Amino acid sequence: MNWLAAVPGWCWWLIALALVAGGQQYRVVVAEGVAADARAETARSEKALADYRLEVSERDRRAAAQARTEEQRRQALADEEGESARQKLELAESRAADAESAAGGLRGEIERLRAGRAATCGAIATQQRQAGTSAVVVLGGLLEESDRMAGSCAAALERSRIAGLACEAVVERMKGP
Repeated sequence: MNWLAAVPGWCWWLIALALVAGGQQYRVVVAEGVAADARAETARSEKALADYRLEVSERDRRAAAQARTEEQRRQALADEEGESARQKLELAESRAADAESAAGGLRGEIERLRAGRAATCGAIATQQRQAGTSAVVVLGGLLEESDRMAGSCAAALERSRIAGLACEAVVERMKGP
């Protein structure tokens, strides 16, 4: 131990200071390395996040474009079916108008027959003529009314049928590719 006594006390303090400073320098170097690694990891993470955001925005853009295309396709199908149904309705309405015109002719004929019946019944007894005339009038009125109702029901039914078929066609075409 006497060689230890040969070294002055201030040297021991200087040696301790050098060891502490060296340890601190080592800690600083290690901390700088860790910080550099963290900065590199952060840069990689930011690059990955930017790439991910770009990928997501591109995917969203493509999905929106595809949705627009599908919506336009469906609207075109619906417009096409609507136009077809409109044409069918116009045809049905023109046929109903033709049928109403023909029914009007039949009503005129019924009225003519009524008038002829009244003129030819002059020879029959008053009581029989009144019964016969009233029967012809009642039957003629019933025929006219049933003809009108049948025409309006047929027109409404045809419109409903065309509208239902158009809806079914739109749904079926939209289910397709």
